[in-house]
Amino acid sequence: MVLLVVVVLASIAIGARDIPLPAVLHPTDVTERLIIRDLRFPRTVVGLIVGIALGVSGALIQALTRNPLADPGILGVGPGAAFFVALAVGVFGIGSITGYLWFAFAGALVVTVVVYVIGAAGRRTADPVRLVLAGVALGAVLGGITAAMTLLDPVAFDAMRFWSAGTIADRGLAVVWPVLPFLAIGLILAAIAAAPLNAIALGDDAASALGAHVTRTRVVVVAAVTLLAGGATAIAGPIGFVGLMVPHVARWITGPDQRWILAYTTVLAPILLLTADVLGRVVMRPGEIPVGIVTAFVGAPVLIVLIRRTRVSGL
Repeated sequence: MVLLVVVVLASIAIGARDIPLPAVLHPTDVTERLIIRDLRFPRTVVGLIVGIALGVSGALIQALTRNPLADPGILGVGPGAAFFVALAVGVFGIGSITGYLWFAFAGALVVTVVVYVIGAAGRRTADPVRLVLAGVALGAVLGGITAAMTLLDPVAFDAMRFWSAGTIADRGLAVVWPVLPFLAIGLILAAIAAAPLNAIALGDDAASALGAHVTRTRVVVVAAVTLLAGGATAIAGPIGFVGLMVPHVARWITGPDQRWILAYTTVLAPILLLTADVLGRVVMRPGEIPVGIVTAFVGAPVLIVLIRRTRVSGL
C-alpha cells in the first residue's frame, strides 16, 4: 500500500512538466493546479481502475484454468473485446463508451467461452497448452481483422488510434463512470469465487468432494472476467501482460491461497500499470509511449522466463 501511494504521487508529479511533490499535495500555481485537476489526477484514477481490473481478471483465469501462462491478452479476451469495439465503431457508427461498452463485454464473453470450449474439447477439463494455443491463435486473427478494418476506414477509427495501442492518456473520468458499476460487480464476483477456486485447484472431483460447486464457480469466474477484462478494454484499449505478471508476484508472496492472491493483485496490478505509464512519459519526453506498449516491452521477457521455468506448472 505504501508503494502504491508512492507510485500514485509519481504519476501525478511526473510528465512533460514535472511538478514538485509539495505542489502535488498543495498546488498554488494556477497552471499546475489545472494540470493536476484536468490531466494527471483523472489519468491516475483510470490507471488504478484499469490495473485492478486487468490484474484480477488475469488471476481468475490462471486459477480457473490452472494455467500459469493465462491472462486476458494471451487467451484472446482483450483482442476479442477490442474486435467487437471496432465493429461497434466501424460498422454501427457508435462513438461513445456507453454504446460500445456492451460490445466490449460481448467480445470478452464470446472469446472466453470459445477458447475454453476449444481447450476442453474431448476432455473433462481444459488443457492448459490448448488454452494458450487457442487464445493466441484467436487473438492474432481478431487483431489482424481489427487492424485491417482500421486501414480500410481510417476516418472512422481515427479516435481509436491511440486506444488500440492501449493507453490511459486523455481518458477522463467521464469515460470511467459508465464502466465503474460493472467493474465493481466483477470484483464482487471475484471475491465470491476466491474460496471455491482453492478447491478447484485440487481437481474437479476433489473440489466436489469438498463441497465446492464447480460449474457454478466457473460461471461466476467467466462472468467476472467478462466484466473486468471487457470493461478495462473499453476504457483503455487492449493492454497485455498485466494479468500475466502480477498474479505470479502475488503468488510468490502469499502462496497458493486465491483469496490472498486476489487481494495482493488488487494492490500490485495498479502499481505495475502506473509505473509503466510513468516510464512511457519519461523515455520519450516530451512525447509519450502508450502504456500498452511499455507493458508489452516488459512483459515479453517475463513471459519467456515463465515458459522456461519448470515450477510454473505447479498452480
